[in-house]
Amino acid sequence: INDVRSRPSLASRLARGGRGNDVVHEGRLRGRRRDSIVVSRRAVSVSDDVDEEEEEEEVVDCVVIGSGIGGLSCAGLLAATGRKVKVLERHYEIGGCAHEFHVDPNTGNTIPSHAIRDVGHRNSLLHFEAGPSLYSGLSTDRSPNPLKHVYQMIEEEPEWITYDRWGAYLPEAPDGYQMSIGAENFVKILEEYGGREAVDDWNMLASKLRPMSAGVKGIPHASVRSDAGILLTVGAKYPLSFANVVRNAPLFTESFDLDEFGVKSEFLRNYLDMLAFLLQGLPADRTLKVVMAYMIEDFFREDAVMDFPRGGSGELIAALARGVTKRDGCTIETSTAVDEVIIENGRAVGVRLARSGRIVRAREAVISNADLTNTYNFVRRGEHSGFDDERDRYLGTTNDPRDGSVPYCKSFMHLHLGVKADLIPPDAPPQWTVVRDWSKGIDAVGNVVVVSVGSKLDPSLAPEGYHVIHAYTAGNEPFEDWERFEHLMNDAVARDKDEGYQKFKNERARPIWEAIQRMAPDVESGACVVEMVATPLTHARFLSRHRGNYGLAIAPGNVEQWKFPDVKTPIEGYYRCGDSTTSGIGVPAVASSGAICANSIMSVWDQLRLNSKIKMP
Repeated sequence: INDVRSRPSLASRLARGGRGNDVVHEGRLRGRRRDSIVVSRRAVSVSDDVDEEEEEEEVVDCVVIGSGIGGLSCAGLLAATGRKVKVLERHYEIGGCAHEFHVDPNTGNTIPSHAIRDVGHRNSLLHFEAGPSLYSGLSTDRSPNPLKHVYQMIEEEPEWITYDRWGAYLPEAPDGYQMSIGAENFVKILEEYGGREAVDDWNMLASKLRPMSAGVKGIPHASVRSDAGILLTVGAKYPLSFANVVRNAPLFTESFDLDEFGVKSEFLRNYLDMLAFLLQGLPADRTLKVVMAYMIEDFFREDAVMDFPRGGSGELIAALARGVTKRDGCTIETSTAVDEVIIENGRAVGVRLARSGRIVRAREAVISNADLTNTYNFVRRGEHSGFDDERDRYLGTTNDPRDGSVPYCKSFMHLHLGVKADLIPPDAPPQWTVVRDWSKGIDAVGNVVVVSVGSKLDPSLAPEGYHVIHAYTAGNEPFEDWERFEHLMNDAVARDKDEGYQKFKNERARPIWEAIQRMAPDVESGACVVEMVATPLTHARFLSRHRGNYGLAIAPGNVEQWKFPDVKTPIEGYYRCGDSTTSGIGVPAVASSGAICANSIMSVWDQLRLNSKIKMP
């Protein structure tokens, strides 16, 4: 047991300006703390911090490593069953790839959530999303979206802003267009840019896929479990939909083949490629039929809208965190890295923290919400032969897809900009997408860019008179191109001085600037109050993602016979959730993975009680 020593209060240390030297977002310096967080309705507040080395060894029921959407979904559901759950997050912000960060427009400094003093201080900052910006199926009470189901089961949820206007610049529409979402408006776009052939192909495709999806969408993903209990949680509760799933089993195993469905229109084929790529980082022909069926059915929703959390993407995460911390004995700790998962007698029994060596024991389960590489690296080789065999099968000897390891999705480039409000045209939509050239391939470098101006939806995300812009290349940035700069990853000073790195970073950011300027031509480098560029190295460093990856690029029916790892690892008591498991990539998918992982740990009766709160369409 480590000694507990007296220390100055949090308030007095902040008043003195004491801070460490943690590097965040391309070189800005902020403080590092050991924080145990509790979440209020509007923000994350921090209790008086206690260093890892000052705490006694702790025993809980479940330890969750990582606070991404998958990890927090899993933790919240387990906490709702009465289990004592601890979430450990190495970053100083919760949320993983979906976290929010805050920047002072006067200094350009990043302000950690725990340092935001009050509402006035919050309102003076620029609030940026680090990851996804597009959401749907969350504002309606009855929805097939797995994240909505998690919110219903933990009885916490953000407040939603809805909108239906979207912008796009495509090779066929270089001057751009804006449209309301929904099937009727989509047909107008198809007819204008793809002609009658595109409309006919769309109607034919919808007529084939919609009957398949109707029954499938009647089963919530959160009802799925990996044992015989599924007969109760799915078969008995949703018999008609379950029968439809059995009848349409190929939807869940086969890739979406446009030729099989007779789609000839090049415009429609390209457009479906773009939608699939934005949804999960793979083109349509490498996407499951069931995913495409869901997506097409979404076009036909009555009163179809897009959703945005009031308060920004951080509120998505804050609601999930409240689902954990409102339960007795359940906590989330930030800036707390895990060094290893402890294995005793072939079972995962806890974790050892990285800096102090402090142990947190788990009576029932250790769950990794880290990426695939870290999930394996947490367990020392030799602890479990079955786990080592699985590790070798997926990672090989080099953990590089060029040498035969599991394939990874490409990484991202991001621009986070704070701009004067008058630089964004008043009639601009809150979000738009730019595709430069269909012929290059949907995942070509810089070819697809998404631009989100969240403050057009929620003005509280920027001080009065300002807007925040988050623009990014959606999973089309190969890490191989950045390998020559890996030695700079943890050295901000060296990165700033390296002319080759700075030149290459600016070159790769150029398509993002151009995409923004399609709608807002006055937004250019030097005209913004805050300019932040994030690269694949940023992803690798801050999000602890091997090669800055965006999940596994496992296509259905692939010739190498790769399969997504199950939520259960070969080690008893060691589980995983997130984008490296069976559900795959994207916000709905990782929420689903968290629920399925929790189901694998809780009893059928606990699950049925929670599932009773889900409202299906």
